[in-house]
Parts: sequence; C-alpha cells; structure tokens
Amino acid sequence: MRLLLFAYFGLALTPVVPVASPTPAYAVTININIGSSLNNGRAITCRDGERILRNRGFRDIRREDCRGRFFVYHARRGGSRFEIAVSAHNGRVVDFRRLRR
Repeated sequence: MRLLLFAYFGLALTPVVPVASPTPAYAVTININIGSSLNNGRAITCRDGERILRNRGFRDIRREDCRGRFFVYHARRGGSRFEIAVSAHNGRVVDFRRLRR
C-alpha cells in the first residue's frame, strides 16, 4: 500500500510536458524559366532583342539581320562597338565580338 501511495505522489509531482504539435507543411514553388525575364522562354521579336541588349548596357543599337534563328545587332558599350547575336527562340545572347575600339 505504501508503495502504491508513493507511486501516486510521484505521478502527481512530475511536471506535465506539453506535446508539441507538428508544424504545418508548406508547398515550395520553384520557377525555372529559360531565356530572359522579358520573354519567359517564348520566342522574341526583333524589337524585344533590342530591348534585351539595352537592358544589358548596350547603346546605339542597330539591327543588322532579324531573320532566321539568330538576330544580329551592332551596338556600342563602353567605348567599343560590338556585333551581338541573340537567339530568336529564347532571347539569350549567344555570341558577341568586338568590332573596333
């Protein structure tokens, strides 16, 4: 009887630990786009290619060839002139070379 009495007191004196409830799960959204933020992976127009180059710091942009898979532009950046090829499919700059200082 005495052992049972000590067991009851022991249970009464133990601190009650609250059970932690699980935290709710949240979905994670990952957006992966091909190309620039201008076109989100869609084909671009010649004017869109010009805008992409202007956003990359090129000035005095001239359209040389806007037919085919690549749009070709001549533009100035810093003190140099460049020939830049932009993919018509996704708007990425695929090639550029310096023409002169």
